[in-house]
Amino acid sequence: MTQYDYSLFVIGAGSGGVRAARVSAGMGAKVAIAEESRYGGTCVIRGCVPKKLMVYASQFADAFEDAQGYGWTLPEPSFDWGALKTARDAEIDRLEGIYGRLLDASGVTRFDQHARIVDAHTVALRDGTQITAETILIATGGRPTLPPFEGIEHAITSDDIFHLETQPRSIVCIGGGYISLEFACIFHGLGTKVTVSNRSPVLRGFDADVQRHLMTELTAKGLDFRIGVNVSSITEKDGLKHIIYEDGSTVSAEAILVATGRSPHVNGLGLEEAGIETGKGGAIPVDAYSRTAIPSIYAIGDVTDRVQLTPVAIREGMAFAETVYNDNPTSPDHDLIATAIFTQPEIGTIGMTEAEARDRHDVDIYRSTFRPMLATLAGREEKTLMKIIVDKASDKVLGLHIVGHHSGEMIQCAAIAIKMGATKADFDRTMAVHPTSAEELVTMREPVDHA
Repeated sequence: MTQYDYSLFVIGAGSGGVRAARVSAGMGAKVAIAEESRYGGTCVIRGCVPKKLMVYASQFADAFEDAQGYGWTLPEPSFDWGALKTARDAEIDRLEGIYGRLLDASGVTRFDQHARIVDAHTVALRDGTQITAETILIATGGRPTLPPFEGIEHAITSDDIFHLETQPRSIVCIGGGYISLEFACIFHGLGTKVTVSNRSPVLRGFDADVQRHLMTELTAKGLDFRIGVNVSSITEKDGLKHIIYEDGSTVSAEAILVATGRSPHVNGLGLEEAGIETGKGGAIPVDAYSRTAIPSIYAIGDVTDRVQLTPVAIREGMAFAETVYNDNPTSPDHDLIATAIFTQPEIGTIGMTEAEARDRHDVDIYRSTFRPMLATLAGREEKTLMKIIVDKASDKVLGLHIVGHHSGEMIQCAAIAIKMGATKADFDRTMAVHPTSAEELVTMREPVDHA
C-alpha cells in the first residue's frame, strides 16, 4: 500500500478550503493546507466581510438625516476614511487570526506559500519541497477579471478598494452586477460622487421588477447612471481618470472601479501538466461530488464556477469531507439558493424570476410596493418592493423577491419555508407580525393583473 505524507492536501485557505480541511481532520484524516496569501480567502480578506463593514459605515448618512424627523438634533456629522480603514483592517486581521488558530487546533499543518499540482498525488511548494497526498483538494477561489480596455492600468478592482489610503471624491463604477452596485452605494453613502457605467441594464439575470425598482431608488438617491455605453479607453490627466466611450462621450473621476466579473483562480496551479482540462473562463469541471477528471483530485468553491457564494463553498467543503472521509457520499444541493445584495436599498431573492417562471408554468404574481414605516417621519420617499411568484396548478411558491431595508435578513428566513416547498396558502395561513415590513409577505391576497 502506497504511503503518502498526508491523507489530504488542500490548496487554498478560503472559507471552503478551511472548512474542508478542519472537518476532514476531525474525521481522522491527516491534513495539510497551503495558502499563498492570507487565511480566510476572498470573503474574509477582500470580499463579503470588509465590504459589509463598509456598507454599515455608509448607511449612517441616511440614519443621521432620518433621525431629525424623529426629534433628534445632531451636530453636522463628518466622515473619516482613515478611521474606518483602521477599524476595518483590525477586524479583518482578527478574523484571519481566528482562521489560523482553528486550523492549528484541528491538527492541520499549514504551509504559507504557493502550491501547484505535479501529478495525481503530488504537490510542489514554492520553495521546491514536494509533498505527497492520497487526495488533493483545490479551493483557490476566484479573482477579478479586467476587460481589455486601452488604459485599463488606470483602473482598480474590488480587491484594490480595501487598500485605498484616501477616499476618492468621485468614482466611476464600471459594471452592472452586484459588486459594482454595492460599492457604488457604499461610496455614495460616504459622500463620494458616483457614476455607474454599464453597456447593458444592471443586474442582468435578476427579476425585471427588481431591476426597475432598484434603478428608480438609486437614481432618486442621486447616483448617476450611464447605461448602454461601451468603454473605448481610459486615460489619466491632471489627477483625474477619463473614460472615453465608443460614442465619443466621456466621464471623469478620481477613481475608476472595474467590476465586470470574476474568474476562477487557476494560474500557476499546474492543472494542464497534471492532466486537468479547464472549462469556460478557467473553471475546473467536477462531478456531483466535486471530483475532477482525476479521481484523487477534487475542487470546490469559486474555482469550479458553479455558484460563486461563500456559503456554497463552505457547504461544498462539508460535502467533500462527508464523501471522502465519512463514507457518506454527499452531493451539495445547489437548488433554491437565497441571495442578498447589499445595495441601498438591499435586495433579497430566491427562486425563479417572473420571466423564468412564465416559461415553465402558469403563474400568479403577487406584488406590493409600499413606503415603509421608517420613512414616514423621516420624510423619505423610498419604497419597498415585495414580489411572490406562485405556480397556479400546485400553489407552490416558485420565487420571492424583496427590495428594501433588511431584505437579506428576511430572505434568509423565508428561504427555509420555500426550500421546504411552501405554498401560497402556507404564507396566507401565517399570522402577520405587526408592524413590520415583512408582514406584507403574508398579507398579499390578490394576484396582480397579468396584462
